[in-house]
Amino acid sequence: MSRSSSVAAQRGEGDGVVTRPGETGTEAPADVRERARAIPEAAVARLAVYLRVLSGMVEQGVTTISSEELAGAAGVNSAKLRKDLSYIGSYGTRGVGYDVEVLVSHIERILGLTRKHSVAVVGIGNLGHALANYGGFPSRGFPVAALFDIDPDLTGVPVGGIPVNHIDDITTVCAEREVSIGVIATPPQAAQAVCDRLVSAGVQCILNFAPVVLQVPDYVEVRKVDLAVEMQILSFHVARRADEAAGDVVNGIGVDGVVIRP
Repeated sequence: MSRSSSVAAQRGEGDGVVTRPGETGTEAPADVRERARAIPEAAVARLAVYLRVLSGMVEQGVTTISSEELAGAAGVNSAKLRKDLSYIGSYGTRGVGYDVEVLVSHIERILGLTRKHSVAVVGIGNLGHALANYGGFPSRGFPVAALFDIDPDLTGVPVGGIPVNHIDDITTVCAEREVSIGVIATPPQAAQAVCDRLVSAGVQCILNFAPVVLQVPDYVEVRKVDLAVEMQILSFHVARRADEAAGDVVNGIGVDGVVIRP
């Protein structure tokens, strides 16, 4: 993949296939790695949703689930769900459905969740504080291992029980704590320099909250979270529905069976 295709992936362009950078620790079996490489990125995102739903069902004591039930809980149609699950080699049993715990195990293995991934958060402003204090990361295999900020007054101050390090220490601290995922929560003008430091520290997966497109080597995976863009997408849907409603009124189409005449 070229640098331009890496940038395109951050913008949400294309339908790239998920590939995984090298990891330390126990490797997944070869067949699992081959399946993971063949899964479209959109399907990977849905697998994560299925896992969240299934984990909740395990907590409730549910042992089996049909494709229709799981699809409904995950907000997809059952045909798409069965296609997604076929990527991991799990087809269920006709008339019985899927064994919930077995399916959880399959998805966790494909998503690389059989080992923990230490996380570093860079930029301890409001968003960084929220991420550092979020208790859901460790329980899902993503313990926050390091925090960084450029403000010297924050150095040594604990946030979420972890002392903040100065940004100049990224390379050393990330290597010592075996950080595999970096989270960038800095102002946009600082994001690229932070990204470069993380990459030089050996971090190969980055979650970027800054509203910029990062330039990274081919082997580095970047996921971009731009809340403003998400709001703009929602704005589009609000406007479209308003236009459709206005068109219905003009055309005399009723609501709840009542015909509205212009």
